[in-house]
Amino acid sequence: MSMLERIERSGVVAIVRLDDYSRAPEMARALADGGVEAVEFTYTNPAAGEAVRATKAAMGGDMLVGAGTVLDPETARAAILQGADFIVTPTLQVDTIRLCQRYSVPTVIGAFTPTEILTAWESGATIVKVFPASVGGPRYLKDVRGPLPHVKLMPTGGVSFENAGEFIRAGAVGVAAGSNLVDAATIAAQDWKTLTERARRLVAAVREARNEYPG
Repeated sequence: MSMLERIERSGVVAIVRLDDYSRAPEMARALADGGVEAVEFTYTNPAAGEAVRATKAAMGGDMLVGAGTVLDPETARAAILQGADFIVTPTLQVDTIRLCQRYSVPTVIGAFTPTEILTAWESGATIVKVFPASVGGPRYLKDVRGPLPHVKLMPTGGVSFENAGEFIRAGAVGVAAGSNLVDAATIAAQDWKTLTERARRLVAAVREARNEYPG
């Protein structure tokens, strides 16, 4: 099963942006227990590479492990060498797409305007990350899909339990959730039960919306 198929099956990518990545494998396991099949560790933390490596080693094929907030091809290559299954950028980066294509690694490329979105897609992005999705909300994503129905879109930024279903009904292939799903206090407390319940709740919201709107 391809990365795209697995993300579409779960419908959720967990974004981990924390100061402490020492418990990366444990948090990934808790997310997986809740039905999430993809996690990205943002490279705003220098320990992200080790988090990718350790999580891959601990989880095997149970979780897709990605590198997030990748700003250039050099960082993308370093993440790939650490074992990243996919690369996520916050902005449109054609050179990074090309580098990842060279290594046959899928990409989730950040874009916002229709021009950026189409450019990312035509340049080879596996999924286009609509960021920041909080600016336009589900209505904006729905409007973009009008002329661009073939583009795989994933909203990021401001995704919550309350609006995840709205984004799916607007035509999103899945959603990416950050602090509303994985927050520093929960991880510091090693409250894996709460993290699993949040994951389960978000996955359920996505699935319920899909039953209403099969796409």
